[in-house]
Formats: sequence, structure tokens, C-alpha cells
Amino acid sequence: MQLNNIFERTQKSSRSLSGLSAETVDAILRDVAAAAIEHTAFLLSENEKDLARMSPDDPKYDRLKLTASRVEGIAADMRNVAGLTSPLGEVLLQRQLPNGLHLSKVRVPLGVIGVIYEARPNVTFDVFSLCLKTGNACILKGGSDASFSNEAIESVIHQVLDKHGVSKDIVALLPPDRAATEALLGAVGYVDVLIPRGSQQLIDFVRQNAKVPVIETGAGIVHTYFDETADLEKGKEIIYNAKTRRVSVCNALDCLLLHHSRLQDLETLTAPLAAAGVTIYADKPSFEVLQKNYPQDLLQQASEEDFGTEFLSLKMALKTVESLDEALDHIATYSSRHSEAIISESEAHINRFLQQVDAAAVYANASTAFTDGAQFGLGAEIGISTQKLHARGPMGLEELTSYKWVVKGDGQTRPA
Repeated sequence: MQLNNIFERTQKSSRSLSGLSAETVDAILRDVAAAAIEHTAFLLSENEKDLARMSPDDPKYDRLKLTASRVEGIAADMRNVAGLTSPLGEVLLQRQLPNGLHLSKVRVPLGVIGVIYEARPNVTFDVFSLCLKTGNACILKGGSDASFSNEAIESVIHQVLDKHGVSKDIVALLPPDRAATEALLGAVGYVDVLIPRGSQQLIDFVRQNAKVPVIETGAGIVHTYFDETADLEKGKEIIYNAKTRRVSVCNALDCLLLHHSRLQDLETLTAPLAAAGVTIYADKPSFEVLQKNYPQDLLQQASEEDFGTEFLSLKMALKTVESLDEALDHIATYSSRHSEAIISESEAHINRFLQQVDAAAVYANASTAFTDGAQFGLGAEIGISTQKLHARGPMGLEELTSYKWVVKGDGQTRPA
């Protein structure tokens, strides 16, 4: 089968990556960054072909769209990755046993990483850069909605690999069809781990059907709790940023929890949101207040489904709560365990929130928009894991490695 041939070549190429020096790896990354800038016009023209097939009203449109500034940002991320210290070879633990054996626990690549993703062409660059830096080969399965963009990016990467005499098989882009997805999900023996990036439906499909181990990079159903002690001006800026900075990303705010004693502050808190055109799905107490001062065409009464929705658009749910306990219960019920925040001037409330909320990233008096590998100093990221095994939160270089035990002896044998 043709796809098995691709899997075999990628697996074989992954073994050769250990022979690349750190200097060569960093040079390749810098050259790919430069090539991305040099070929911006080509990348944007191919991206336009994908954009032409999608409605601008689709929440995925913004994620699909490339611009010159976004290409520059992608290139900057790759240069950042090149400047980071590789974790490979790091000795995590070492000890001498009484029998003279010397043990070392050493960080190593995962091997072959498969990534299934939707309308996110930047993922192609991000995955390549992080995998190369950590000695992993990668198999990419993008969606049909970004096929022109992904193929263009792959061609730029392959040109640079050719220039450095490195096998192009270390990064393989599969066809954008369902058959390729099914083959990758079942690529036992070829792929060491699968990482899905996209909608909750995609993530659920991969988790339920993969025979290869999966690291979930979950959808973000993100809350911010504005408590009775919160600073109004501080909260207004944080909420506005978390909701409107970039609505189509997984760290964007989906539900504002408001202590009932602060209902009189809703007009101030939501004025910037109204100016940005944010539709609010409000519960009864907050709806009654907002009816007096929020644009009526942007105000809806909330239903139960609104409190478990990742909107990925200029929409937000609003829930009034009586206490921190109620806020914590609401988050525990509806959170996707991605990013959660509290706005408060009470150290006791902050400490309890940070301790009790079960999420990959928890914030006090800051926007959830910071949940991002680059913002956390990791360079780029391959995704944000919402599970607890192996990795959690933004997955940078260390999260793309495993370890092995290295045992050195001098003729020791184990007694019967």
C-alpha cells in the first residue's frame, strides 16, 4: 500500500536524525524561516485558493488565513526554536548501584509523531520545527480545507532539506482524504504517537478510532470568574482581551462568571465588548441588567447549551453566581480543562481557585490569551494538551521527548 511505503520511509528517516548535529538542525530551521519569508507571495497565493473555498463567516476562516505578518510571525517562531537548547541527551537521573552498574535516565526523541489537523496551515511549520529540534520525524495529515497551503509549505521545507542533504522523508504530508486519516490512525509499528489539533469532533474521532497512542490537544471551553473583590478597570481589560484578541483560538474566553454583587458593574465591564460586536448569551439576572444598556441585537437569553460551548467567534456566555463555590462548581461541570481564570483582589480566593480548578493552565488577574507555547517561552508549540498523562498544557520541546535507561557495566551478571 502506498501509504505504508510513506510510513516506512518516515520511520527509517527518523533513525537518521540522531546523526544531525545541533548546529545543522539550527541552520535548517533558520533557513526554513528565511525561505518562508522569501516565498511569502507564493504561500499567500496558495492560501488564497483555500480561502476561496470557505465562507468568511466560518469560525475556521481566521485560522486558515495566512497574511504577510502571520508568515513573519511563523518565521520568528522557527528562529526562536532554533535559539532554544535542545533537551535531547539531558541526563534526568543517574546513580551507581551496589553491584557497580551505572544507571542514567536520558531524554530521547519519541520517534515518529503523527499530527491530524484542520484549517491551520501554521501547524505544518510549527510541527516541523519542533519535531526537527527534538529529533523526531513527523507525518502530517491536514484537512482538505487547507490542502493548497499545506502542500506549498511542505515544498518550501523540502527545498531547504535538499539544500542541507537531509532526507525529505523526515516530514511527510499525507493526502487530504479520509483514507489517509484512517491509515494514520492504524499505523501501529510506524507511528509512535498521534496528536490531533482541531475541533472537539476531530479530537473525539481520533481518540475513539486510533490504534496508535494519542495525546489530546483539547478544545478550549474557557471561563473567567469576576469575583466580588475584583478590580473593575483591571477586569474590563482582561475580559476584553481574552474574548476579542483572536476569537478563533482555543484560549479565547467563552463564559464570564460574575459574582451577583457586581451586577451594577456590568455596563462598564461589557462596554468594550459591545463596541467589538460581541453577542452575549446572558442568564436571567445579567440579561435583565444588560437589557438597559447593551445593544439589543447583540443580547440573547442563555440556554443550557451555551454554558458548554466553545464559540470560536464574537460570542460569549454570561453566568451570575452567588459565591466562589458556585463558580468552581460551574467550571468543574463545563470546563474542557484548558485555561481558566479568576479576577480578584482576595488572596484567599485566588489561592483556592488556583489550587482547586482542574485545568492545564490557571490564571489570576491575567488574560487566558497567554496560553501559548511562544508566550510561555517554549518557542512554538505542537498543541495544548488537556490530558494528564505524559504532557499537559502547551507542548514544546521537552513534551516531544521520552527517556530511556542507559545501563553501563563491567561484566556484571544477575544471580539466579
